[in-house]
Amino acid sequence: MSELWRNSALELAAMIRDREVSSREVIQAHLERVEAVNSRVNAIVLLLSDQALAAADAADRAVADGSPLGPLHGVPFTIKENIDVAGTPTTHGVPALAEAVAPVDAPDVQRMRAAGAIPFGRTNLPDFALRVHTESALYGLTRNPWNPERTPGGSSGGEAAALATGMSPLGLGNDIGGSLRNPAHCCGIASLKPSFGAVPFATVIPPEDMSIARQLMDVEGPMARRVADVRAGFTAIAGQHPRDPRTVPAMFTDLAPGERPKVAVLPEPPGGRTHPGVAAAVRRAAGALADDGFEVTEAVPPDYEQALELWSAILSADLRVIKPLLDQLMGDDGRTFLTYALDGLPDVDLAGWAVAHTARNGVGRRWSQWYQEYPVLLSPVWSEPAFPVGFDIASPENAAATLQLIRPVLPANLLGTPAAVVPAGMADGLPVGVQVMGDRYTDLRCLAVAEAIERRLGPLTPIDPVTS
Repeated sequence: MSELWRNSALELAAMIRDREVSSREVIQAHLERVEAVNSRVNAIVLLLSDQALAAADAADRAVADGSPLGPLHGVPFTIKENIDVAGTPTTHGVPALAEAVAPVDAPDVQRMRAAGAIPFGRTNLPDFALRVHTESALYGLTRNPWNPERTPGGSSGGEAAALATGMSPLGLGNDIGGSLRNPAHCCGIASLKPSFGAVPFATVIPPEDMSIARQLMDVEGPMARRVADVRAGFTAIAGQHPRDPRTVPAMFTDLAPGERPKVAVLPEPPGGRTHPGVAAAVRRAAGALADDGFEVTEAVPPDYEQALELWSAILSADLRVIKPLLDQLMGDDGRTFLTYALDGLPDVDLAGWAVAHTARNGVGRRWSQWYQEYPVLLSPVWSEPAFPVGFDIASPENAAATLQLIRPVLPANLLGTPAAVVPAGMADGLPVGVQVMGDRYTDLRCLAVAEAIERRLGPLTPIDPVTS
């Protein structure tokens, strides 16, 4: 089997552009890798082999003809199954939508194709992406490639496991409560939760219109093994789009050459305990930045715990409205987690919901002012390593503990700010990701700081999945 699956997306694009390899060879290498390892992790649930090989042949003709090439020309990518890909079902992981075939691409898939990338697989997610562990009623359990008895995270867990094992070099997911970042932490890869309005979302599978919490806090974004590939994916998909009225023509702040902004380090976020190995990984990443010339200091953003409470209140209000419908469509495990989680979250009336939105504005204002002093915030992704499979649904108390351990990801969703994830070490034999956060539309600066960490500490993947 070809070892091309080990290369990053940008390395593959350069090799195709320079005619060192063909796009067909690259696609074939990844299809062979899927055949070799996917049965051990159940990450990719639909292969588009024939379409991908035909697209690769067209990409190779374009290279031979000297045609203009996109930055990801001929490179394969995978897509989570709640994002529309023309001619394939947008299943959301539930049997009721197994035949819900989308006739057109979602905007981010369309833009990836325009950059030259080739969709070749769809990846697993929990039912309606409403769990931080990936197990769907339609496709079953996705396993963590580092330890099959631990969660790969969710809800973009199929993407993360596919990337970590070399089955895909680049993927698309989404994030309302860490769903791009949770599995990056658990599987040892990189990702970006973009700023609000940066990347468009649209679907033709009903319901086409989003609830208010999703309108405010849900975003699409890229995942990869290397931060440079995440940047390339983000650059390809970002920008205003007529199918998504939330999107804006933003200018994204990057790190200027030689610039070393002040970094606030939060190894042990308020609101609960933090595993010593996780805190150590954050401090290790901070040390890497200090060695690179960044000024680092431990500091806590304002109203941190209030931000967690507001995320819970706003999202739970929406979920309670649609729960009767979800209960009819979700599998037992997904329904159990949703029930346990909502039982432990605030049940606000209309007045309380309105007050929560007002308070959200105040927290956002104070964080934005705080970011003027500390342009970068370095924190854990989760306060614990990946939890055992089934932990989150074993009891209401475990569901509450699960929401507590994901708390570091929630402020960025509430406030619409960017957060990049990069691996920074191991704890209990599992990867630990760290989160680089900043004010709105500093996405490229967050990625630049994450890449500075990666240069010092190195990537963790690809790996062969561990089976026992």
